[in-house]
Amino acid sequence: MSGTLNKVMLIGHLGDAVKLHYFDDKNCVGRFPLATNETYTNKQTNERVTNTEWHNIVVRNKAAEICEKYLSKGDRVYIEGRIKTRKWQDDSGNDRYSTEIHCTEFTFLTTKNESQGVNTSSNTDQNQDKQQNPVRESLEKDNDDLPF
Repeated sequence: MSGTLNKVMLIGHLGDAVKLHYFDDKNCVGRFPLATNETYTNKQTNERVTNTEWHNIVVRNKAAEICEKYLSKGDRVYIEGRIKTRKWQDDSGNDRYSTEIHCTEFTFLTTKNESQGVNTSSNTDQNQDKQQNPVRESLEKDNDDLPF
């Protein structure tokens, strides 16, 4: 295989609210931290150890507005995208690097009841589908002019 692949799939919890930045009349960028956990048992001490990894997620335009509207801190979400590293200079003129996940697909995994703190087990799948439909519908509307 001669090609390359840059694909990331994450399931995690939002560490903060989605912050939007508009840079002209219709384009925007949304950013939020996503936490993923790795849990294992230390064989020497028999103790459970949890390591948290933080990821900087970037979403653009309509997807960013949808994320800001429906996601809040602590919500669980599936993110699919690609890794990008930005180079920038700090106030002292030193080169700094930031690794980000540029989101191309996402699915909300926290139902509306869960995000409001109500714990009901019935109709969980129906509630999740209702919450995800506005996202899919609006993203599909944006892709209506595609030839495939």
